Amino acid sequence: MKQLTILSGKGGTGKTSITASFAVLAKNAVVADCDVDAPDLHMLLHPEVIKTQEFVGSKLAVINQEACTKCGLCREKCNFDAVTSDLKIAAIACEGCGVCEVVCPVGAITMVPRVSGNAYLSKIKYGFMSHALLDPGESNSGKLVTLVRQNAKILATKENCDLIIIDGSPGIGCPVIASISGVDAALVVTEPTMSGIHDLERVLSLLAHFNVAPFVCINMYDINTENTNKILAFCKEQGIDVVGVIPFSPEVTHAMVNGKTVIEYAPESGVAEEIRNMWKKMQLTLGYSES
Repeated sequence: MKQLTILSGKGGTGKTSITASFAVLAKNAVVADCDVDAPDLHMLLHPEVIKTQEFVGSKLAVINQEACTKCGLCREKCNFDAVTSDLKIAAIACEGCGVCEVVCPVGAITMVPRVSGNAYLSKIKYGFMSHALLDPGESNSGKLVTLVRQNAKILATKENCDLIIIDGSPGIGCPVIASISGVDAALVVTEPTMSGIHDLERVLSLLAHFNVAPFVCINMYDINTENTNKILAFCKEQGIDVVGVIPFSPEVTHAMVNGKTVIEYAPESGVAEEIRNMWKKMQLTLGYSES
């Protein structure tokens, strides 16, 4: 089973659009949306949920009102103002740190598991999808990403799928680290802007640290050819293959507005052709064939 993670150092580079296009071209893969804080792959792949799983990622303080002596120490020591004036827990403010449980002199406070989001297994037109949504304000997004990937592996094994395509989250934080562990390769989608170049370098450093084979795609390369040439020169110097150079096209936006990938919406466009060529290169790299 092969695993490919698609990343971007910043949001808005076109990472999810390329992931969705790869899912269409692969025809029979499991797609894992690991941007659990703000997932949007579903808007292009339209999954039909077949299983929902609660994710318990944090804890919530609960006060036993009968045992509570109303000393107010929990309220005094809480740094998140999660204990109200009448000594009750405001669930939305509680961070689950457990300080109140530690300082309570009569043991009236306990920490209980709290549902922090949901993970889903779904059927899509071109295969299957593992995805999730973390509740607003909840932590442990990296832990939820790990669950999404575990579910993807189980689903791929069950459905005899030989490829998992992972849509990572922007940046280089915990969710991204959880998205790249143990994968065969990572494709970094960047754009020819100063912030795009800076964040590309950060992501490539992260991949090098975890010994993941890197590949680069420059999206909208023609909006600034000077910066595109800087990226090409940098990648050549680092020995990193640039497998795709995609032009800017309004067709991509039109496709998104219509809830489709550019491969489906404008199959004859230059963008679609470049994405197909890039997919063929990644297939060769991964040693993956649809058959």
